[in-house]
Amino acid sequence: MNDSNVQTLTARCALHARQRPDHVAVICEGREVTYADLHRRSNQTAHALLAEGLRRGARVAYLGRESEHYFDIALGCAKSGTVLVPINWRLTPREVDHVLRDADAELLFIERDFRPTADRLRSALPSLRMVIEMDVPGSRADGFLRWRAGHPDGDLCPGTGRDDAVVQMYTSGTTGLPKGVVLANRTFFTLSEHMRQAGLDWFDWHPGDRSMSCFSGLHSAGLVWFMHGFAAGCTNVVMRMFIAEEAVRLIGDHEVTVIFAAPAMLRMLLAEPGATREACGSLRKVTYGGSAIAPSLLMQCMERLDCELAQMYAAAESGSGVTCLTPAEHWPGNPRLSSVGRPCPGNEVKVVDRDGEVLPAGQVGQICVKNPACFIEYWHQPEATSRALVDGWLYMPDAGYLDDDGYLFVLDRMDDAIIVAGQNIYPVEVEMMLAEHPAVAEVAVVGIPDQRWGQAVKAVIVPRKGEQAAARDLIVFLRGRLADFKIPTQWEFVGSLPRNPTGKVLRRLLRTEA
Repeated sequence: MNDSNVQTLTARCALHARQRPDHVAVICEGREVTYADLHRRSNQTAHALLAEGLRRGARVAYLGRESEHYFDIALGCAKSGTVLVPINWRLTPREVDHVLRDADAELLFIERDFRPTADRLRSALPSLRMVIEMDVPGSRADGFLRWRAGHPDGDLCPGTGRDDAVVQMYTSGTTGLPKGVVLANRTFFTLSEHMRQAGLDWFDWHPGDRSMSCFSGLHSAGLVWFMHGFAAGCTNVVMRMFIAEEAVRLIGDHEVTVIFAAPAMLRMLLAEPGATREACGSLRKVTYGGSAIAPSLLMQCMERLDCELAQMYAAAESGSGVTCLTPAEHWPGNPRLSSVGRPCPGNEVKVVDRDGEVLPAGQVGQICVKNPACFIEYWHQPEATSRALVDGWLYMPDAGYLDDDGYLFVLDRMDDAIIVAGQNIYPVEVEMMLAEHPAVAEVAVVGIPDQRWGQAVKAVIVPRKGEQAAARDLIVFLRGRLADFKIPTQWEFVGSLPRNPTGKVLRRLLRTEA
């Protein structure tokens, strides 16, 4: 296969339909869709979109849970030259309104559970010309199938190339309203291409793989993972939503070989009684990312999962993996287990100060990356785009440093740094240490105003069920493990931490409530 000629979703789908028509592309709730079926169905969806008068570049939104029909629509958008706008179904009506309004969405596919939200918003959204209800009682997609019935299923040529927009993902909005991150076709091909050219298998998908993401396909991490598996021609096992017990069952039932999960998801998976080494025996590689991983959880993964582990550092804007801590580097006692590894082939990483000057190894600053999968723009936000993309470099929102051998250590988001008497403290460092205490289930650390020192360190603790946590015990635990100025002086014990719809802790709310 000459991948250089098929680096669009449209071309790759047609290639798979020719070369592996009977190979299963998607499995969802026991339903199987072959590559031939996926190609034919998404062709029909594309023709139906064009029949509605949608032109190249029109935004098509989807509000619902993940299913095989969602990926049919994603490919149908690519084949019609329109741009898919996935909407996280956990968003509030206000947030859904923002996404639809910001994207200028012209058509919305929606599952009936979320129809009341659309009905409330539609009259105030002049660009939204049509709402298509996906399902009816007793059927996942009858409404969608009736809408496209009768349209042809022949191939289309949308006139789009590898650098043209195909998906518009919305950021999680931890610090404000989400921004539309516009991704090109190339986003889903460059990582695998550069890995193959370099002869490396840090991340790899093979046609015989059965791939599963614990992240939703409505989230950038989940969609990119799915599309990498799709590009390789493997079978993608899809969950309607992440449930740890269900994920363990699917791994066993479908002999899943590669998965992608956040550390919190891995913790939940390993807590399931059914997550035995035998039940997960089909796994050959587990990739994790999205947040820092506690050392104790990483050790547990290495001990209990009889497969390779790889860590990926990325962001919605980077489009794909920036760095990797490779499987060969996952061994007990490796001091670089706390890093996110080295740049993936084709990528560059540097750390800069506030003036944009490159910092030497060991000095903390803002992480910048240059990678071919990088996003095109923030939709309708040229100033934000120009701040994020400078001379081909993407300025990540994270602070960190490079060591002498080029390993990247991510400390925290730039905006979350706490400054106590001129000393920088990064919350994740304190959180990782507190997470090692047996009485702590979850923890978030924030900076709060302090008249004497400017800011003080506050820890918000969710105690582990059946355990007693006390501030005095935790302070004693941290002494000798952290510098004194990093140890929290304010403590709060709560039942749960506030999170956004993608599961990230909303530190800004914890600061506001302080």
